[in-house]
Amino acid sequence: MAVYGYHRTSTTEQHLDRGVRAIREFCAARGWELADLYTDQQTGRHFDRPEYRFMRRRLLPGDVLILSELDRLGRNKEDTLKELRYFQERGVRVMILEIPTTLLDDSALDDQMANLILQTVNQMLIEMYAVFAQAEMEKREKRQREGIEAMKARGDWARYGRPRKLDLATFGEAYEKVKAGQIRPTDCIRQLGLTKPTYYRYKKEWTQLQKSSL
Repeated sequence: MAVYGYHRTSTTEQHLDRGVRAIREFCAARGWELADLYTDQQTGRHFDRPEYRFMRRRLLPGDVLILSELDRLGRNKEDTLKELRYFQERGVRVMILEIPTTLLDDSALDDQMANLILQTVNQMLIEMYAVFAQAEMEKREKRQREGIEAMKARGDWARYGRPRKLDLATFGEAYEKVKAGQIRPTDCIRQLGLTKPTYYRYKKEWTQLQKSSL
């Protein structure tokens, strides 16, 4: 048995530290050695993430995958449940720290009825948490759309119509790494191929958009 961890945040959720620390502390308390801990800083809407895809191929029957929270796996309900079924069918045990019943070993239960009840409770809780994760994603996207519409109504959106070197969302994804302390502003400017004035103009526009989305 090999034990793996996975944690994801979106580009707007700052640091990966909290979830990573929770997984490490959980393993340390049980004397488990982590074979590896994979992290992505990308949206939870889809599963096309480099570290996740690599980890998915690496896990073998009998392995354990630890998540701090279900929405760290994904925020799309149907796709998240599909991924969990994939691991179950492959014989990989998924433990979710925010759902205590997933931490119980049902194979240790001699009572078949107790085992069935535990599995049923697990499934109900997982589906409920998956619904919450998708609802939060949809609410956030709705606020962003409303923020853009409000800017258009105020006439603040007009300046976004001119040709751009890159779209604002692409800039925002890179800029959030600057805010998180993962890269320096000069690194961001170089990676995106911007001049300093253009970088700071984009920064101002992105900040205004984020405030309008709150």
